[in-house]
Amino acid sequence: MQPASAKWYDRRDYVFIEFCVEDSKEVKIDFEKTKLTFSCLGGSDSLKHQNEVELFQSIDPNGSKQKRTDRSVLCCLRKEEPGRSWPRLTKEKAKLNWLSVDFNNWKDWEDDSEEDLSNFDRFSESSPDSDDEKMPDLE
Repeated sequence: MQPASAKWYDRRDYVFIEFCVEDSKEVKIDFEKTKLTFSCLGGSDSLKHQNEVELFQSIDPNGSKQKRTDRSVLCCLRKEEPGRSWPRLTKEKAKLNWLSVDFNNWKDWEDDSEEDLSNFDRFSESSPDSDDEKMPDLE
């Protein structure tokens, strides 16, 4: 058993962590208030992966979600205190060799007034919403 490699990034209301395991099976994720536990079988040899993360701050386990793809398992952790940035994912400052920052998705949102939820949209099923229709230009 070994930890799965993972990348994480911070947003205003959520923290995202992506466990990079291809062809994952038997995925089990436990969202707790201050801890995240991830386990699965992955790859062609069905290697067992397990990660346990003591989180930097509390999350809302009921508002947190997960989505499995062929290449990874993405977890969306709803912050208990939205609007507070997380300088790191873990409670302890220790460097975990399996965890890295996802710089491709990282952004300094503290100065933004609008939250970008495009990544959160990956969790909801794509259903057209009548509110999303293009508004006509004002004359």
